[in-house]
Amino acid sequence: MKPARIDLKKLFALLLVVATFALFAGQAIGEDEEEDGGTIIFTQPVKAVIFDHKIHNEQGLECDSCHDDLFQMETGAAEAGDDFTMQALYDGKYCGSCHDGETAFASKTRCTACHIGVKGYNRATGVEEKSGHSSGH
Repeated sequence: MKPARIDLKKLFALLLVVATFALFAGQAIGEDEEEDGGTIIFTQPVKAVIFDHKIHNEQGLECDSCHDDLFQMETGAAEAGDDFTMQALYDGKYCGSCHDGETAFASKTRCTACHIGVKGYNRATGVEEKSGHSSGH
C-alpha cells in the first residue's frame, strides 16, 4: 500500500490563509467590543433607540466624555432609572447633554436618527417579523 503524500507547500499555504483570517476576524470583533463599546439598542422606556459608540468616537468624543457622569458604564443602568425619558434629554441629561441643538442636533429633532422602532430593532437583532397571515390573525 502506497502512503498518502502530503503536499507541504499547499498545506502551509492553507494554514497561512486560515491563520490570517482568524487573526483579522478576531481583531475586528475585539476592536468593536473593547475600543468603542459597540452599538447599544435601548429598549426601555420605548423600543427601540440605537446608540453607536463608533459614530460618537469619530466625532472626537472619548469614553470619559459620557462615562460616568452622563451614563454609567454598565449595560442597562440608564434604562433601569425612571428618568431616562425624552424630557430628561430636553432638560440636558443623558444624550441631551450634547444633543441640545448647539453642540449636536437637538434631541427633539431628527427623531429617526436614534429611534429605530420595532421594525428597526427586529432588523438589527435578526428577529423575523410576523406578518398578519402567518401570525394566525
